[in-house]
Order: sequence, then structure tokens, then C-alpha cells
Amino acid sequence: MDALLDISGLRKVYEGSGRRVEAVRDLTFTVESGELVCVVGPSGCGKTTLLKCLGGLLAPTAGRVLFAGKPVSGPPPGMALVFQEYGRSLFPWMRVAENVELPLKQKDLSKARRRELVADALASVGLADAAGAYPWQLSGGMQQRVAIARALAYEPDVLLMDEPFAAVDAQTRADLEDLVRGLWRERGITILFVTHDIDEAVYLGERVVVLSASPTVVQEQLKVDLPDERDQLTTRVAPRFAELRTHVYEQIQAAKRGKADPAGGKADAEPADRP
Repeated sequence: MDALLDISGLRKVYEGSGRRVEAVRDLTFTVESGELVCVVGPSGCGKTTLLKCLGGLLAPTAGRVLFAGKPVSGPPPGMALVFQEYGRSLFPWMRVAENVELPLKQKDLSKARRRELVADALASVGLADAAGAYPWQLSGGMQQRVAIARALAYEPDVLLMDEPFAAVDAQTRADLEDLVRGLWRERGITILFVTHDIDEAVYLGERVVVLSASPTVVQEQLKVDLPDERDQLTTRVAPRFAELRTHVYEQIQAAKRGKADPAGGKADAEPADRP
């Protein structure tokens, strides 16, 4: 696999009104083509800052972000971002199909091709019958599906997701988690998924990047050796799932205390290899 995203020495310092806050100190990791990587860390550790830098919405203070070997200096073609607050990312006066089609108007596509992509994306998220509705007529979970459909219609190489299920109820969240894994498997999209939920990170990811407390560095990168086929009933009660989520929880608690691992030593880079 080739590294589609290459983050090296990423640092971000916010300055203004006489204040200087170092949000991200030194982040270095890669995301390979076709991977589903989850990023998790203590509250306020700079996860959203990281995602904005990756998406070209925020210029880093130091370090670099490469997308397909090219420096990111603005929102790059081939990358889409799904935000946490779906209510703010959808236009309430536009119908669902119009919301999904909107970013496609920046591409050199015929009207028929745009309609084809919109219909395919809505069908992929189970909203084929909602094209004519307005966002405010849909539930929160359905609105987030619209936001995901809009990203899919754009046909991105990389999908960045910023805590996209934080505002929905537990049952809807479980459905959306399974939706994301299904879309990842079917479409082969590279996904970087930021979450504060440890169980979600382990359930979704093929790899979990654990961040330290701010100013942020990579605390650990954990290979998730759960089966490819996962479901909410059996996967979450599996002994290996419990071991992995406990390990990530320990690392985050250690990060809050400013230690490398709970024992005070170096964290195991791939505990998935333990017997």
C-alpha cells in the first residue's frame, strides 16, 4: 500500500489577543490507501485542529501534510469532510438532492452525471426515497446520512470525518457506524475518522491512532486485529474487543497524566501481536 496521507512534524500554534496556545506539538503518522483509521485522544487534545490541517482549512505552524505526494495548502480535490454538526452543514432551504449535488457543481460534469451520482449516493446511505425532502423534515440520523451522501457523491479518494455521530442517539449511532464500515468495504475509500468514543474507534478502525493530551503528539498507533466482518451484537462482546478497548482507555488515561503508558514505560506499538 502507498501512503495517501503523510503527516510529518505537524505543529499548530494559535496566537491572538496576547495569548499563545500550542494546540498540536509534533504529529507524525501516515494513512495508507484504502485504510480506515480512527483517531482518538483526551478531550481538547486537538483532534479537530488536526483534521482542519489535513483538509487544508487551517495552515499548520510547522511540519507538512502530503496528500498523494503533494503538499496540502488548501482544500484539495479528491478529499471530502463530514462535520459533526450536520444541522449547520446542510442548507435547510434546499432539498436533500440539491444539498448532495451542491459540491458537484464545482466539477466539470454534465447535469445528467450529477443526478446519477446523487441518486447513487443517496441509495448507498438508504435515502433513495428522501431526495425531494428538506433536511428539517428528516431525523438527526437521516440528516447525517445526507451529509455522508454528499461526501460520497463527490467521489473522494479520502473521506475525513470529524466526530460525525456525536450528536445522534445510541441506536442511530450504531446504525451509522455499520453504514460507514459497509461503505468503506464496498467503495474502497480511504477514511480518517476522528472520535472521542473509544469503543467506536475500536469497532470501526483497522488501526487506531491514540493522541496525547495537548500539546499533542502521537501517543500510540494500535493495530486492530478484529475480524473484517463486524456487527454490533457479537463484536462488542468479544474478548478481543474488550482487550483492545481497555488498552486504548489505559493509553488515554496515561496521556492525561503525561506518561508514555500506564506503567510509566514505553507503550507497546502493536499490542495486537501479544498472545
